[in-house]
Amino acid sequence: MIKLLMLALSGAKLGKVLLSGGSMLLSLGLYAWVFGWRYAVGLVALLLLHEMGHFVAARHRGLAVGWPTFLPFVGAWVVLKDRPMDAGTDAFVAFGGPLLGSAAALVAYVAARDTGAPWLLAVAYAGFLINLINLAPVPGLDGGRITGVLSPRLWVLGVPLMLALFAWTHSPLLLLLALLALPHAWRGWRGRAAEDQPAGFYDVSPATRWGYALLYLLLCAWLGLMSHEVHGLVEATRAAAPATEMAPEGLTPAR
Repeated sequence: MIKLLMLALSGAKLGKVLLSGGSMLLSLGLYAWVFGWRYAVGLVALLLLHEMGHFVAARHRGLAVGWPTFLPFVGAWVVLKDRPMDAGTDAFVAFGGPLLGSAAALVAYVAARDTGAPWLLAVAYAGFLINLINLAPVPGLDGGRITGVLSPRLWVLGVPLMLALFAWTHSPLLLLLALLALPHAWRGWRGRAAEDQPAGFYDVSPATRWGYALLYLLLCAWLGLMSHEVHGLVEATRAAAPATEMAPEGLTPAR
């Protein structure tokens, strides 16, 4: 009986690994079909590293976390099996993804400048833009969990921001995010976000609050500057290179 139970548990763990790996391969295949295999490998690698940033941060805080799951043209995510008991821990885990993901995008950017590979430049731009959008103060995104440690009232800014991005990119995913975030943003604005969390969830020290605020603003500003700079380089390279050398738009699937 014990052997059967252990076999079932090992099978469940194997199933989770297969789900993670299978969804990653599916995303890789579809991205390669649309954008070309080099861009697809780079984009999936950036998504994986972003999610592994969350994975490592959660493990560092002693939280159980699942392996990344991918959904083509939407992105990837990890599921926390243990609920963070305070906003500081929640923000710490949320920061893990954009920090590692931004570092990976920077590596791609440096490699693109050294090698002159247009597809690498497109991957770098996608990485910077993905992490920047993820930092929007929207419940459900990393930025929503990070700004929650400052004040859940900031979530109300995320809804018009998502609508503005939707008007610019015409991505239905951004419109869906805005609609899903609306009730949470309204609760945050009315000061009722704490009702959905453990007691004392938002009681963090001023040092933690202002330290995360500074890191958040610096990361947003840096990603904004890099996205702007690399976008200009992508457009200049596209104008000078054959269309087959770059992925269409060189952008995240949200574009």
